[in-house]
Amino acid sequence: MKGDNDQKKGMISCYDVAKYFLAQVDEDAGDLISNLKLQKLLYYAQGFHLALYDEPLFPELIEAWTHGPVVPELYYYYKKYGVGAIPCPKDVDFSIYDERTKSLLDEVYSVFGQFSAWKLRNMTHEEEPWKLAAQTSGQISHQSMKEYFKTQIDCEEAV
Repeated sequence: MKGDNDQKKGMISCYDVAKYFLAQVDEDAGDLISNLKLQKLLYYAQGFHLALYDEPLFPELIEAWTHGPVVPELYYYYKKYGVGAIPCPKDVDFSIYDERTKSLLDEVYSVFGQFSAWKLRNMTHEEEPWKLAAQTSGQISHQSMKEYFKTQIDCEEAV
């Protein structure tokens, strides 16, 4: 079947991850996700997925930009919203996310979704993957994310 070869088994795209996060927003509670915040949530999701499962959550590259990690393809897709809130997508297909992925994305959203875009930006600036990439190629490698986020998991488990 053609579709099975287009993406690695079970791999979703950055757009799928973005839609999942955007669908979690509780606008009545005053939640909103801007492009800046969305980029940081994808970075954390990718990092923890690499650390836990030794494989990327989505195939698109993450780069170190001035305001932290960015998936360029996704940034340009949502750029039209400027610094404002991105509306909840109407076409989220929750059947494409397996239980492991849902669990990870829910955890990332519950931990990091509570912070403002600028707080997340500042947090990523203190982290090795962004600092390393900002000084070198500009691309945040899967290897640097995996190594860094493994230390974060180890820290949480030690508590």
